[in-house]
Amino acid sequence: MEALALERKAEQNRELRERLMQLKKERNAIILAHYYQRDEIQEVADFRGDSFLLAQKAAQTDAEVIVFCGVHFMGESAKILAPNKTVLIPDERAGCPMADMVNVDGLRKLKAQHPNAKVVTYINSSAEIKAETDICCTSANAVRVIQSVDSDEIIWVPDKNLGHYVQQHTDKKLIIWEGYCNTHDMLTVKDVYEMKAKYPDAPFVVHPECRPEVVELGDFVGSTTAILEYCKKSDVKQFIVGTEDGTGFQLRQDSPDKTFHFATKFLVCPNMKVNNLKKLVKCLETMKPQIYVPPAIADKARISLERMLQVQ
Repeated sequence: MEALALERKAEQNRELRERLMQLKKERNAIILAHYYQRDEIQEVADFRGDSFLLAQKAAQTDAEVIVFCGVHFMGESAKILAPNKTVLIPDERAGCPMADMVNVDGLRKLKAQHPNAKVVTYINSSAEIKAETDICCTSANAVRVIQSVDSDEIIWVPDKNLGHYVQQHTDKKLIIWEGYCNTHDMLTVKDVYEMKAKYPDAPFVVHPECRPEVVELGDFVGSTTAILEYCKKSDVKQFIVGTEDGTGFQLRQDSPDKTFHFATKFLVCPNMKVNNLKKLVKCLETMKPQIYVPPAIADKARISLERMLQVQ
């Protein structure tokens, strides 16, 4: 029975992929997928990437329709950078708890308390927060962005763990908001020690959204893309991975001869995983749900995103 169910599922996926290819041509659409998406989504994507790479691609594409397989704030960023495009998201329930941890009123109060500070916002935030921001960043370019800002005092929102990591790499004073990524924050020192005992020869690669005490244990610390590059180029054959488990797809694609042990089974973002192949096809059939950002907010938020893209 199990074999029959798997065969039926495989056939359904083949049919969905064929329908998807047809719809992409009809709609002149491009599919962008974050590295944390389900394997079935990443398999059919035209482009896979982290937040920074996907923002770049959204700004550059000639497609008329962008299907953004990620969470809602990512779709917003695509719409802000490509206002004349139709931007779809397979499931509009794909939110981000960390993005919801910062609010406009609170940020405005903090800005009033520190009038000389510039606001640097992690791209994992809403369009409204980006509109209150001087410049955005991602985990891939956070330190470079901070160094590019003409101020010695920085209001940093919303990820305290990434903020703590960045503070170690700059002399500037960071005023850090108390948000965090629910998924990355789950990883504990105990988890890492247990995995290191089990796989003593495997380096621990970790994302800076994890807790500071966990990041300190890392043999390599970096953004999702940096982790992928490090593992790809390394001569080592197995790794302990401290980031969301969707990265396993690209890790295996890049290095089929290597083994990747995720540091805990809880490194799964439920919001990223609400998208699936069936919803992807349906959103292109119905052209819903579409991402909408009010023009007044989009115009302000665009400045902070474009400034980020200009940082070398």
